[in-house]
Amino acid sequence: MNYREMTIDDFEKVHALWMSIHGFGIRSIDDSREGVEAFLNRNPGFSVVAEEGGQIVGSILCGHDGRTACFYHVCVREDKRRQGIGKDMTVWCMRKLNQAHVNKISLVAFKDNSIGNSFWQQEGWKEREDYNVYDFYLNEKNITEFNR
Repeated sequence: MNYREMTIDDFEKVHALWMSIHGFGIRSIDDSREGVEAFLNRNPGFSVVAEEGGQIVGSILCGHDGRTACFYHVCVREDKRRQGIGKDMTVWCMRKLNQAHVNKISLVAFKDNSIGNSFWQQEGWKEREDYNVYDFYLNEKNITEFNR
């Protein structure tokens, strides 16, 4: 298995991986080629792919704000799970973040993602219950409504 930095040239294969995973959710703007390219440009060197025989079998979009990193779209192809790929990709990102003096990582795992939640809990990640997370989708209509 080869682990390496994700580049925009990987987009088609990574997107195909996302689309192959049951229950995986993507957003049309953020997860478009342009959205992923902007993310990678803002966070160069932190996202990873797992590649085997020219196929991308895992990926993590990873970025940070200087204090806290966030993992997005952590995934391993369903027939390649339970082989340490997710853990290896996580450690790859951890090492890059540690070199950048980033001290914490957060991620989102949907409540109904039993496989993902089980993985993170088994690996010692702590589920936060002491705060709420809010989303606000930026578009002209929502900004106008908010500003009333």
